Amino acid sequence: MSTREAQSHPSALLSFSASNVRSYRDEVQFSLLATRLAREGVTRELHTASSKAPTSVLPAAGLFGANASGKSTLLFAMADMRAIVANSFRGGTRSSGIFRQPFALDDAYQDVPTRFEVELILHGVHWQYGFEVTDDRVVGEYAYHYPKGRQALVYDRTGAEVTFGPPFRPIGRRLSPLLRDNALLLSVAGAADDEQLRPLFNWFLHNLRLAQAANRGGRAARTAELVKDPDAKERVMALVRAADLGVCDIERATVDPEVAERLQRAIRILNGEEGDPDASDDDVDIVFSDTVRLKHRGVSGDVDLDPELESEGTMVWVGLIGPVLDALDGGHVLLADELDASLHPHLVSMLVEMFQDQRLNPRCAQLVFNAHDVNVLGDSEQGILGRDQIWFADKNSDGATVIFPLADFRPRRDEALARRYLQGRFGAVPLVDRGEIRGSLELVDT
Repeated sequence: MSTREAQSHPSALLSFSASNVRSYRDEVQFSLLATRLAREGVTRELHTASSKAPTSVLPAAGLFGANASGKSTLLFAMADMRAIVANSFRGGTRSSGIFRQPFALDDAYQDVPTRFEVELILHGVHWQYGFEVTDDRVVGEYAYHYPKGRQALVYDRTGAEVTFGPPFRPIGRRLSPLLRDNALLLSVAGAADDEQLRPLFNWFLHNLRLAQAANRGGRAARTAELVKDPDAKERVMALVRAADLGVCDIERATVDPEVAERLQRAIRILNGEEGDPDASDDDVDIVFSDTVRLKHRGVSGDVDLDPELESEGTMVWVGLIGPVLDALDGGHVLLADELDASLHPHLVSMLVEMFQDQRLNPRCAQLVFNAHDVNVLGDSEQGILGRDQIWFADKNSDGATVIFPLADFRPRRDEALARRYLQGRFGAVPLVDRGEIRGSLELVDT
């Protein structure tokens, strides 16, 4: 498919499910399909070859809950899936393991396969793709698409045995000699640049990228790369000015050769090219200071501030600009962990609204984030998220995370969502024992 055709048929994530991954022991299901509760003017109507009626897709969704409830886990699980697809072949050997993090609070689940599945619209065609892996092998893998209204097999793998649908049988002849027990077939196809599976593999390369504190250096480096182009720099500066940071200019600094490798590693982490998406960027401050220079307007002229004098919020915002513009330009899914950390509520709202606005986001880019800030929920119709764009995370008695949509509570259009959430109406809030706190402090005092 040509670039023009791809742009006229945007791609979108419809749903994600997984089990035995991180704090999710049982199956977790997350959807970006719009419902009758959707806010008017927000949904995207995507046409597919499998249906006469368009599919209504949401451009953003937020997950809320108490500390340690597993909000971040959903985003990390999505990033895990992407990392396995991208790296299980190129990043490994026949004797290497498969990166995964099974449910840690029950030893019985260490030997249970981890399962992932996505449903998506890929350039006008509905796809379903999933796999199961253990620490050292692929247990199963499958891909289906719906090119003519009915489900059609792309391939189905059980261990080393792979069955292909008729149009895809040449893939088997080309790729079977390369297949390993510890590598996904899709990962092999990506390394071999297989034409038929290239769109699906490339979707994973460009989507489900995680913005978290650990990779801020790589994200700031991406923002710095954009300012090399005058047109892109103007877009970057528009977002800087909109945030009212007191910054009048942004420049890409010359990188010291001694930290060039650290910079490249930060970018590899951001792009999912390191095996562990949790790998921390130990050189965040170095990477930031050696790639981005911010000018502030002073009484006697413009002033370059040392990076350590920049506010945390400024650094967070600059680190988000590059990935956000990339997502909007490419129609990609961006994952943002703790979106409200160090950002004013107005900035959080502005960022979400960029994805909601069909003029600013014509290619159906999607933002999936977690946050604590109830201003995003709002009261009545004042919130920026529709009632089907809000999810909650909670933990059950044995430590396993569950997520559930606000829509399960059938909220009224005029319901004060933020106030009801803080009151515990929807669960997913901490059970704070103030009496125990007072008792502990009194004990220390005596």
